[in-house]
Amino acid sequence: MLNIGDKAPAFKGIDQNGQEVSSEALRGKKIILYFYPKDNTPGCTAEACSLRDGYSELKKMGFEVVGVSPDSEASHKKFADKQELRFPLIADTDKSIAKAYGVWGLKKFMGREYMGILRTTFIIDQHGMIEKVFTKVNTKNHFEQIANSYQ
Repeated sequence: MLNIGDKAPAFKGIDQNGQEVSSEALRGKKIILYFYPKDNTPGCTAEACSLRDGYSELKKMGFEVVGVSPDSEASHKKFADKQELRFPLIADTDKSIAKAYGVWGLKKFMGREYMGILRTTFIIDQHGMIEKVFTKVNTKNHFEQIANSYQ
């Protein structure tokens, strides 16, 4: 897992609209890069909708929002359309971005262990450095969790 002050790994992927999204294209902007396990699941939907509802405010604060999960572009498209998400969701089907950020790891659920996305949000400053890391994401109030950390 990366820490505050670390250089954020470069990332590049295709979003729900077939567009390339990259750290290079976002250089000079502050990025909320959030990793979530799966489209259309309760926690992931709550998190995405919280960021959607606070999106205008986050933009005013100078942030670009980018979601990342191992789901396909088609899955992301359905999810984004259904939830009216206006920010890119990268299809990290090979998990290369998740692995670079150290968020692909062992999870436990109902006594079962498996590999999956460790729900994490990284705030990357305009110089490409990690400014904040949220490992205990409040899915229902993630926008507020981020915004309040800047007050």
